[in-house]
Amino acid sequence: MRGPCFPTPLIRSRWAKARWLVLAPHADDETIGAGALITEASAACRLAGVAFVTNGCASHGTDGPRDLAAIRRFEARSALRRLSPSAPEPIFLDWPDAAPPASRDPLWRLAKQRLQAFCRTRRVDAIAATSGLDPHCDHQAVAALARDVAAGAIRPVTVFDYVVWADRPPSGRAFRTGALPTGPRRMALAAHRSQMTPLYGKGFRVPERLRRMSASDLLYAVRSRHAA
Repeated sequence: MRGPCFPTPLIRSRWAKARWLVLAPHADDETIGAGALITEASAACRLAGVAFVTNGCASHGTDGPRDLAAIRRFEARSALRRLSPSAPEPIFLDWPDAAPPASRDPLWRLAKQRLQAFCRTRRVDAIAATSGLDPHCDHQAVAALARDVAAGAIRPVTVFDYVVWADRPPSGRAFRTGALPTGPRRMALAAHRSQMTPLYGKGFRVPERLRRMSASDLLYAVRSRHAA
């Protein structure tokens, strides 16, 4: 999958000094889709936080361990430390995996309010979230949640899409992060052992094509009332 031929380097854009919030539907999406952004922003003290939206309990169906949510929290923290030892403590919103709430559901409203408060107190300028083109209900819900949070934010917040599953890029203007060495990113993905190995029995496995992560992330700006 390739984006536009000449994406703008993020470091040369108006968001070069933005403070970032990264939204990941599941623990592993942050590494696959935004690992380079997390590392780059954290190194520059511009990573406000990473929020994992679902509890991840559906990845093994009914055969998974009872403590799978706790296992995936541990893996998420381990992956973040491998991407950046100085990354902030992650946020866990604990939505049910593969069953996102509707926009009028109290669970949605609570997540929106929590993230808007976080954007205000941590002075977030940009949110990176999965694309609505990704063919998974949780990824699409996170795309909508990011837009909802930004639309009601007190301070200007621009949403950027990143792609995990989609086979075509979003329509927004593309930006490219700096290159991340492959070693730390692969080590971060390996931290998600429940998704990478049969350690916890039968269940989802990250497919080979997603394990071949590029050195840089592509981010696609979403037009909003705050974006030019």
